[in-house]
Amino acid sequence: MSAERKRRLIITLMVLAAIALPVGFTAWYKLLRRETLRQFASEDDRFKYGSIGAENDSGLPFWIWAVLPRIFPEYMPGPGGYRSFGLPWEQGSEMPVGFTKEVIGFPRVANNCAICHATLFRTKENENPQIIASGPNHTFNTQAFLRFLTKCAHDERFNASTLLAEIQTMTHLSWVDKLLYRYLIIPMTKKAILRREGQLAWMNRPFMPHWGPGRDDPMNLTKYFMTNLPWDNSTGNADFPSIWNLGIREGGKKTLNWDGATPSPRSVIIDSALGLGAEPNRYFLDRMKWVEDFLKSKRPPKYPFPVDAALATRGKTVFDANCYACHGMAPETRLAQVIPIEEIGTDRERLDTWTKEGADIANRTVERMGIRRIGLQKTNGYAAVPLDGVWLRAPYLHNGSVPTLRDMLKTADQRPKTFYRGYDVYDPVKVGFDTESEQARRKGWRFDTSERGNGNHGHAYGTALVEPEKNALVEYLKTL
Repeated sequence: MSAERKRRLIITLMVLAAIALPVGFTAWYKLLRRETLRQFASEDDRFKYGSIGAENDSGLPFWIWAVLPRIFPEYMPGPGGYRSFGLPWEQGSEMPVGFTKEVIGFPRVANNCAICHATLFRTKENENPQIIASGPNHTFNTQAFLRFLTKCAHDERFNASTLLAEIQTMTHLSWVDKLLYRYLIIPMTKKAILRREGQLAWMNRPFMPHWGPGRDDPMNLTKYFMTNLPWDNSTGNADFPSIWNLGIREGGKKTLNWDGATPSPRSVIIDSALGLGAEPNRYFLDRMKWVEDFLKSKRPPKYPFPVDAALATRGKTVFDANCYACHGMAPETRLAQVIPIEEIGTDRERLDTWTKEGADIANRTVERMGIRRIGLQKTNGYAAVPLDGVWLRAPYLHNGSVPTLRDMLKTADQRPKTFYRGYDVYDPVKVGFDTESEQARRKGWRFDTSERGNGNHGHAYGTALVEPEKNALVEYLKTL
């Protein structure tokens, strides 16, 4: 090669480098750079808003997320934007509890554990709600939220011109950002939502019962996301449980999940995070360790109404005689152990949803990710859950089919056949949430125990007690 040709080649390469370097840096900066946006004032705040690493794989661009309720209000359950899905939203907060915001090139929104595990409640109608981190989110309608996103993505208004026009009313985007949103971010977001719709199509089949607020179909979600097993006709709708005080569910024969499918707190945290789309990267296990430590140290809130101490003392005697063997906090009890379905007698649909094949494939899937944990298993019953903070865990049974503690002490034929769940005002008389008032009917979701998987039978323990014993037992349960 002549000296002149070498010189021209070097000049050409230098010009290309001069162009490629700033273009490459801009692409990295606008699409890939990672920044943590916020520090947290407390561990509760970190649990409610801190990232578990789901923004990259499962996140939505923040500005698209922000404008969807403004463009598509007709696809929401009611007025109030994202609040209409029953999401806890603290005054002054940019986003609801359970939503995280991180920069990966651009601001992205994802979910963390608090999306299912933060309780909203009020002691009376005209007060601000309290939000309890790690409690069961009995108000959030997960399924309605997922369906909202797919309806938006199918709408012809989900396009760059419409979304950018609305985004510009909320923030100023640079010309580079506008180009990226128009030609890359918005089209890719639409495609990702529609792809996720395909993964969730099983839940939209005509014969599948709706989840309703405070519930999902957890093991079918696991089956169809982690195992790629073919759809079956099972339905396993189940309440979001409380996850505070998690250390008492560890060791020996103790298990987690309603059916005891997970034998370790660390495992259930890992699997839940993976289900929310967390990346199994080098930070993953550190994040899971923090969540585990927080939940082991977190205690349930105290009952917010007066308690008759003398009556509660008598109630402890009733508890010890009738409930302690399964729910007592001692090694000799069956606490957190699986009670055979033939004994417990509750609706078995949730139990039958999960299979040994599903457990084996899910365990191999997680192992291929390079994550070591105690694996999922198949059982033949439901676990005897701890009763710490039981006053705030209504409605009851694994499927949320019994509205209050008072109703739990009735025989199945006397328990309410229908009621309205998802309302956040507490009923201290029946010890649970208001499920009957006009407000509860207007704001709640009608639960029908005759629907598949919603049966309120079983767990007949305590139903034969006389009324004074039941009164004393309920009073004691308020103190746990």
